[in-house]
Amino acid sequence: MTRAGAILLFLGLTAPSLLASDKAVLGSWEGDSKCIVADSPCHDEHVLYQIAEDKKDPFQLNMDGYKIVDGAPEFMGTLTCHFESKTNALSCTSSTKDKDDWEFHAMGDTMSGRLMIDRGKTLYRRITVHRVPK
Repeated sequence: MTRAGAILLFLGLTAPSLLASDKAVLGSWEGDSKCIVADSPCHDEHVLYQIAEDKKDPFQLNMDGYKIVDGAPEFMGTLTCHFESKTNALSCTSSTKDKDDWEFHAMGDTMSGRLMIDRGKTLYRRITVHRVPK
């Protein structure tokens, strides 16, 4: 083995990355996102979330969100997420200036969550999604 190969092998063994248990939420999830705040611009939606590892940050996940309109997915945006395997909690933030807080709890092939706005003061949405089989 060359010296460069040995260094790459060492870096591969010591570089931080997601644990296998952290990868439990990777994949596609589909379900419903229900509005909680009356008289708001919010609309109930059928949603699809695709969760993948971030290519630049080995501890970060990205969640692409789509709403299903007339049977077709419409991209809504990407959330930056972190998964805590001990509690099965997925915490995400949007890139908006308000940094809305999205919190999910995975239980097997079901994930329930909520969107908190106003810096965590207002419950805006409740979400229930199920894993989409590959």
